[in-house]
Amino acid sequence: MATLSIIGSSSLITYAVFKNRPNSSEIRPLFCLSLSDLLLGICGLTEALLYGISMASKDIICYNLQVLGQVFYVSSFLYTINYIWYLCTELRMEHSQSGQNTSPLVVDYTCRVGQITLILSSLIPLLLMTPVFCLGNVSECFHNFFQSNRCILMLSPPSVMAELLPSANTSVCSTLYFYSITIFLASFLLSLLTIMVLLIQAQAVCKKFVKSSDFLGTEQQVVTYIGEQRVRFYPVAFLCCWGPAVVLIIIKLTKPQDTKLHMALYVLQALTVASQGLLHCAVHGWTQHKFHQLKKEAQRDVDTQTPLLCSQKRVYGRGLDPLESTVTFATSSSTIL
Repeated sequence: MATLSIIGSSSLITYAVFKNRPNSSEIRPLFCLSLSDLLLGICGLTEALLYGISMASKDIICYNLQVLGQVFYVSSFLYTINYIWYLCTELRMEHSQSGQNTSPLVVDYTCRVGQITLILSSLIPLLLMTPVFCLGNVSECFHNFFQSNRCILMLSPPSVMAELLPSANTSVCSTLYFYSITIFLASFLLSLLTIMVLLIQAQAVCKKFVKSSDFLGTEQQVVTYIGEQRVRFYPVAFLCCWGPAVVLIIIKLTKPQDTKLHMALYVLQALTVASQGLLHCAVHGWTQHKFHQLKKEAQRDVDTQTPLLCSQKRVYGRGLDPLESTVTFATSSSTIL
């Protein structure tokens, strides 16, 4: 799954680099999200390759890989919020353009906000996990990874090996473990809440689009439909990827002893967490395919229409003001008749 995720995220990065500009406001959020998925997939694949390998520094490598992986977890949450926020902003701009042109100041403000949130999405996870990285290595918390399977378990709890360590180190390692869990759960819940708020706002904008769909151009309707589908599918992918891991962590906190339910959730979260890049690639690829398909159907529909309907389509597609639209429509109709 990590390999498939790497392939999927690499495909999106390649698409952003060769088909568009990765530094543009349209592609930048998707590029950063795909880059986070790629690094997360590489981290997971490295942990899987270390499974069963005997080496002296394996404990240290596994511990730091997990800390690095959590940085990518939290950053992917924030990048997902940023990308969904951008999609919602695009929907609002499309709706405002149906009645009047969007102010350049609004566009510039949106671009600046997007840049700031992307920078914060990169810095905040790194700052939050710096204490775990520094104090964990100083206190030798990597001794908790003496079992080979702990390298591939996300946020694995302190092991019985911690009893052999000095009491001060045991206390520090336990504190860092619960700190990591708190950061993960808090960031997930806040991200989920923010995504739900954005989704509700997007649904409200889409309802306004439905009411004014008769006055929109065909291409504008297609762009709106694809944006609405992406706003819906990315939260679904977010829940599918991280829902099992959150449920597993909550159950582990209430019932530490491993059961059959724990083992089933271990396997499920290993599959879903590693599949984020693959799911994002599938969502974007399907919506892109749907976009081109709908554009072709719309063009085919225009080609088969009568001259009168085509003249109406051109009037609405150009977004003329009401007075000019009336004059143009009357002139076209009289000419055709």
